[in-house]
Amino acid sequence: MRNGHSLAGVTLLSGLLLAACGGGEGGQSMAGGSRLAGQVEIDGSSTVFPIQEAVAEEFQAANPNVRVSVGISGTGGGFKRFCAGETDLSDASRPIKQSEIDACAAAGIEYSEIPVAWDGLSVITSPQNDFAQCLTVAELKRIWEPGSSVTTWRDVRAEWPAETIKLYGPGTDSGTFDYFTEEVVGEAGASRPDYQASEDDNILVQGVAGDRYSLGYFGYAYFAENQGRLKLLEVDGGNGCVAPSDRTIADGTYAPLSRPLFVYIKHAAISRPEIKAYLEFFVQNAPEVVPSTGYHPLTSDEYAADMAKVTALAGGTN
Repeated sequence: MRNGHSLAGVTLLSGLLLAACGGGEGGQSMAGGSRLAGQVEIDGSSTVFPIQEAVAEEFQAANPNVRVSVGISGTGGGFKRFCAGETDLSDASRPIKQSEIDACAAAGIEYSEIPVAWDGLSVITSPQNDFAQCLTVAELKRIWEPGSSVTTWRDVRAEWPAETIKLYGPGTDSGTFDYFTEEVVGEAGASRPDYQASEDDNILVQGVAGDRYSLGYFGYAYFAENQGRLKLLEVDGGNGCVAPSDRTIADGTYAPLSRPLFVYIKHAAISRPEIKAYLEFFVQNAPEVVPSTGYHPLTSDEYAADMAKVTALAGGTN
C-alpha cells in the first residue's frame, strides 16, 4: 500500500539516496548492491510505514534483485508476526510489551531495538468545526475513557453544540492506540469501544474529513499530508494550549503526545547480506528520509549510535 506523503518524499530524495549508494563504507556495500539478492520482510506500525516505504523503494532501485516487503498490520500485529519468526524487521510506534518479549523468548527470537524518529499524535476534527480550538488532556480523557458518558460536544463544554461526537481512531493492534490511551486515559489499551477504528490512518483521515462533528487522533505526519482536509486541535497538557509541529515535537513542549518511533531487528536475520545492507542504507539516509515523510529526525549522534549497533550486530559480516 502506498500513501501520498511517502511517495512525495521518494521523488525528492531519489537522486540523493542513490548518490549515497556509492559513497562511504556503507556506500561501498550498496555499490555492490547489484550483486545482492534475497528478500527483506517488514511489518508493523502504520506510523513508521511511510519512512520504511520510502527507504524500501530507493533500496530496491539500487538493488533490483532484493525484494523488500513492507506491511502495515499495526505495531501489535507486527510483533505477532515478528515473534512468530515471519518477519526480519518490525516497525513500532511504542516499545515492545512484556507479553511480546515473552512471546519472542518462547520462540527463540532474539532482537534489538533502534529508535528512528520522533512523532507527535494529532488530535483532529473537520475543517467545518468552527467552535473547538483546543482540548485539555482531562477533556480528552473524559471523551475516550471506558464507560464515558460523553456523547455530544456539549458534554465536553457547555458552550459547544449539542451535536453527537463521531469518534475515529486507530485499532487495538496499533501502537498509536496504546500510546494515546496510556498518556491520555492513564492505562494502555483502556478506551471506550464505540468509535470507528482502523489500522489504516488514511481511512481515518477520510472519516474525520467527511464528518463536521468528528473527533479523531493519529500520527502528526498524516495530518501534515492532509492538512487541507482536516482541522488540527491544540492540546493543553497543563501548560497551555500547544499545537504539534516539528519544533514542539522536537523540544518536548507538545506534551504528552510526542513519542519515539522504532525498528526492531531480528538477530538471526542480520547475518544475511541483504538485511545488513538494507539496515545500513536505512540508517545512513534516515536524516533526509525522516523529514521528507513528515517526522522529526534524531540527532546525528543518535543515528551514529544506531549505525554502531547495526555494525555490532552484523559482526563484520559481508
